[in-house]
Amino acid sequence: MARLMLVGTAGSDDPTRAALPLLNARAAVNAGHDTEVFLVGEAVYLMKTAVADATNPVGWPNVGELIRDVVGKGGTFYI
Repeated sequence: MARLMLVGTAGSDDPTRAALPLLNARAAVNAGHDTEVFLVGEAVYLMKTAVADATNPVGWPNVGELIRDVVGKGGTFYI
């Protein structure tokens, strides 16, 4: 099992970029890896449920759904 750290810098102003580290984090926790996500800059606002749920990337699940999935499977978030 690997230990991974992913960093997100984009927020709701760029939903597709905001989703990228979360998609990678979801894949990592699904594979059983110890996963940490650091949100910095504009990405910090994604920790607000209303903002995350309103952030819809093109072609991928809602950011709020991704965050809940990662946390529910043991991923850790730092802001």
